[in-house]
Amino acid sequence: MIVSLLYKVTRELLAVPSVVLRSETTKDAELLVLRHENAVLRRQLAGRVRYEPADRLWFAGLSGLVDRRRWRAVFPVTPGTLLAWHRRLMARKWDHSARRRTGRPPTRAATKSLVLRLARENPRWGHRRIQGELARLGHRIAVSTVWRILHEAGIDPAPRRAGPTWREFLTAQAQSIVAADFLHLDTVLGKRLYALAFLEHGTRRLHITGVTAHPTREWTTQQARNLAADLGHRMESLRFLLRDRDGKYGQAFDAVFQADDLRVIKSAPQAPRMNAHCERVIGTLRRELLDHILIRGETHARQVLKTYEDHYNRHRPHQARDQLPPNVQQRPTAVHNLDTHRLHRTRILGGLINEYRYAA
Repeated sequence: MIVSLLYKVTRELLAVPSVVLRSETTKDAELLVLRHENAVLRRQLAGRVRYEPADRLWFAGLSGLVDRRRWRAVFPVTPGTLLAWHRRLMARKWDHSARRRTGRPPTRAATKSLVLRLARENPRWGHRRIQGELARLGHRIAVSTVWRILHEAGIDPAPRRAGPTWREFLTAQAQSIVAADFLHLDTVLGKRLYALAFLEHGTRRLHITGVTAHPTREWTTQQARNLAADLGHRMESLRFLLRDRDGKYGQAFDAVFQADDLRVIKSAPQAPRMNAHCERVIGTLRRELLDHILIRGETHARQVLKTYEDHYNRHRPHQARDQLPPNVQQRPTAVHNLDTHRLHRTRILGGLINEYRYAA
């Protein structure tokens, strides 16, 4: 816009003397053109001549004052070049693409994150319900935009994601779930032993009820009775028993828990992740204990597993419980001056596991 205005002013100013003295003005215009061309050439002694916007404005203003018969001898550019300069000038004047983007403005990243959060925390909400909640919170967004955000994120419509996943189910029901699973270990002479482990999801408390070389259904049922006796009144807070479909359990095993109003939930065949908490604690037990010790027999296995169970429940921190052991309910007081506290180490299983605590 400014360039166009300067061009008009320059043309008007240069046209004034041409009315009075046409011949003198023509000569002066020719001299001005030649002088400016020399200035341009001096500015660029080598390579291709490049005209700046100010050069183009100056030549365009003088073009109307030069005799057409002397154009070829005086002007460094052709009339076609002047017309091309003018077309580009007008194109830039009316080109609004760099000033304003066409179409709807993009959805803000914060709004997209809020839509995805509502969909994740409320699996039964569809895109219309989410749009209504956003409107209540003061976010004006179209229903189609909400649908597009969910679609691009790969989130299915509400009916397909209404049912809880196993992770959501276990998190919501953790305080009322106890899980069971078998683990095997081999003695120093290669004899295979089996142990039955129970894990309370809410507290992460571990129970290893027994070790045997022949895990019959009768033996497994007795271990269930032993667990029920150990839990005592805590059985009242449990509602579900989670186990796999191993044939060593049987109906009598389930009946022990059903008598206390527990519902037995069986995981799908060959789906260990559906009992992930038990699988993980068994993996921890192997990494921290069984892979580093030789088991001599059943008695030795019971002693070792019982010692580790006590360490696991009384001392070992757990991320799911904010680094608190299963049997500890309150975090210890913070120690600010380490120089005044003496650190004690307790060796477990001959130093295979160490426990640390400050002296009282």
